[in-house]
Amino acid sequence: MTGPRIDLRSDTVTTPTERMRRAMHEAVVGDDVYAEDPTVSELQREAADLLGFEAGLFMPSGTMTNQVAIAVHTQRGQEVICPEGSHIYEWELGMMATFSGVVPRFVPAPRGVPDPDDVRRAIRRSIHQSPSGMISLEDTHNKAGGTVLPLEVLAGVRDVAEQEGLPLHLDGARMMNAAAAQGVRPSDIARHFHSVSLCLSKGLGAPVGSVLLGSRDFIGAAHRYRKMMGGGMRQAGILAAAGLIALREGPALLQEDHRRARELAVTLKEAGYDVDLETVQTNMIYATLPDAQTRVNAWAARGLLASALDHDRVRFVLHHQITDDLLAHAQDIIRS
Repeated sequence: MTGPRIDLRSDTVTTPTERMRRAMHEAVVGDDVYAEDPTVSELQREAADLLGFEAGLFMPSGTMTNQVAIAVHTQRGQEVICPEGSHIYEWELGMMATFSGVVPRFVPAPRGVPDPDDVRRAIRRSIHQSPSGMISLEDTHNKAGGTVLPLEVLAGVRDVAEQEGLPLHLDGARMMNAAAAQGVRPSDIARHFHSVSLCLSKGLGAPVGSVLLGSRDFIGAAHRYRKMMGGGMRQAGILAAAGLIALREGPALLQEDHRRARELAVTLKEAGYDVDLETVQTNMIYATLPDAQTRVNAWAARGLLASALDHDRVRFVLHHQITDDLLAHAQDIIRS
């Protein structure tokens, strides 16, 4: 390998900033399983206030926050209505079935965006079928390329949920990217949902952690499931301190990630790779090419890391530690 290492496999690969490391070193801590860690409590309050919820609960991962939400909202034998390609199904290892005893029912989602009417049609009430237990959306939609759900779609699905008496959850791992892309407040997205999972360790840059948001009663029930899943982290304020920095400073950096993703996507397109530029709305790019792993290996030999997610699809994810200089070097590798 010659030149710098440019890691575009995910926005989870970032390392803590100096401000994060300092905050972690100085964090005041307690036992969070007893709800006595002041830094964790501060993070939970701040996230809840930002998104307009009564309470929050800090957990090790977005998979855990999503699966705890499913456990709280549903009963065994029910269905979770979700857009095709949803992370809660594709990359959470069958946990909804294993832990909560529920199964997914998919609705079409062109470029990650479901039609509220399709969501309504997916609802099951017959005694001969598994009843609907909840609706889950994903914003941004990872497998569709980091695409954003329009606010009018969120409002339409919320109307369906209210009319049908179903809880509506948001896998908002990258919802801050969605807010930045639309130029709206995070609460403008979150207000449509009964619960939200917000990841701190993706675009926001924290080393570890996600926060689950909801009502006080919902979070009270979630606390028990977090413990059941092994998510009680004791003196977790060391991690929450970095999460606070990410929550306060990370959103301002996302527009630059989006700009760089767009520039890299154009370079890939010009180099002959199949990229749907209309899906490049935030910090992700999916390129279609034959024998993806061979191409990824060739790029890696020159210092550019990407993810071959299928035999013919490669994903690139921009993040705040990719500078313009690193972007230019990545573009040179792709052009060559």
